[in-house]
Amino acid sequence: MIVYADTSFLFSLYHSDANTAAAAAAMLRFKEPLYTTDFGEFEFTNAVGWRVFRRQVLVGEQRAVLDAFSKDIESGLIRITPIPAAAFARARQIARAQTPVLGNRALDVLHVASALVLRADTLYTFDSKQAKLASALGLRVL
Repeated sequence: MIVYADTSFLFSLYHSDANTAAAAAAMLRFKEPLYTTDFGEFEFTNAVGWRVFRRQVLVGEQRAVLDAFSKDIESGLIRITPIPAAAFARARQIARAQTPVLGNRALDVLHVASALVLRADTLYTFDSKQAKLASALGLRVL
């Protein structure tokens, strides 16, 4: 089983919020590495910094969160893969067919397309629109 984790899931896994308990429970059930792309890694890093800017995360917490994330990448718990070129073509197909119906944002479409191209069968996300899109395209969703 291949599980792709989006930024909303990763953030909840590494910083306490309303979804942290669900993220931790998911990790207890699933013992394989989580996959995300280099874009997901960047988006996660930016999300933590954005929350520092909004004064929702302290600078010391930012360092701890990013260090914990880096350690999990080094240990193999999180696997970072480059976005495959085919993900952009798949994202364009999805955008044409699904965005007019579901109203997804471009970067959410790119996450789902990446998961599909990487042959994930499950998407871990707390983004409800992204979850609907993934489900519509045959992915299991946390």
